[in-house]
Amino acid sequence: MITTRTARMLTRYNAWANKLIFDAVGALPAGEATKERQSLFRNMVHTLNHNYVIDLIWQAHLQGREHGFTARNTPDHPPLPELWRAQQAIDQWYVAWSDALSDAALDEEVSFTLIGGNRGVMTRGEILLHVVNHTSYHRGFVADLFFQVPARAPTTDLPVFMRETRSST
Repeated sequence: MITTRTARMLTRYNAWANKLIFDAVGALPAGEATKERQSLFRNMVHTLNHNYVIDLIWQAHLQGREHGFTARNTPDHPPLPELWRAQQAIDQWYVAWSDALSDAALDEEVSFTLIGGNRGVMTRGEILLHVVNHTSYHRGFVADLFFQVPARAPTTDLPVFMRETRSST
């Protein structure tokens, strides 16, 4: 079971790690972030866009509304600065959402339909765990693409977040 304390830590961790990866991608030499590479999502920015789309889809599930997406990514992606502004907004939504939850609310089941049409049921806490895990997984795709630049990706591991933010979490 996910507790409110864990939910708050996870949403803050996710926002922190997203900032690190967006800052690092933004600091790459011109053209590197959108350069076509051997990757499921073509380039770094399109991979980050996938994370954003999935965050929106699960937000809609948590709110009990339709999300309007027919795929797990959009055909194109916005420019990195625009995507970063949008990602910050959804990250802050998840932080505020987690701050407003009770343990009982985290344990409530949510029914949803996945993009492929399959129905599912998860608790709000399980959904949050999935969102953070999914985003971490695909940030790893982006980190791997840094080696093709070549450049060094930031360290976005949970223990680093805990060490760096321990006094404020």
